[in-house]
Amino acid sequence: MLADEKLLAKDIAEFVPHRAPMILIDSIIEHQADSLLTEVVITEQSAYFSAAINGVPNYVGIEYMAQSIAALAGVEAHLRHDKIRVGFLLGTRKLLMHQPHYQLGKAYQISVTRLYQEDSGLAVFDCQIKADETLIASANVNVFQPQDTQAYIKESSV
Repeated sequence: MLADEKLLAKDIAEFVPHRAPMILIDSIIEHQADSLLTEVVITEQSAYFSAAINGVPNYVGIEYMAQSIAALAGVEAHLRHDKIRVGFLLGTRKLLMHQPHYQLGKAYQISVTRLYQEDSGLAVFDCQIKADETLIASANVNVFQPQDTQAYIKESSV
């Protein structure tokens, strides 16, 4: 089942388990089976904005990717009438960053596509960040979303 325009027009906070000011992506553009396209526009109010570079450092792109994956999980949860669950960024492979920072005033589109997912909640996503169809960053991102976050945290801390 695909999300309709009405669902995608909701505030991004409806889909990710973050709260301001730590929600870094601005909106959802498109949902397809196993993939999502989101957008962030860099402003002086953007988290991690640096006047020294007139933008946001490129390493923040990993979090743009992770939050876009979380938004996909959130959209899918809404479609199943399920709750939004916390996930964990485990790491990246094949990370490439083609510019030193995200520039003030520019819009960036983040595409995430599920490559693999286990029943346990372990998944791998192909992620790309583009501006005007120019590839800015890419990575395979490994994530884990347990069924019961509190039980997982409790078990992990023992």
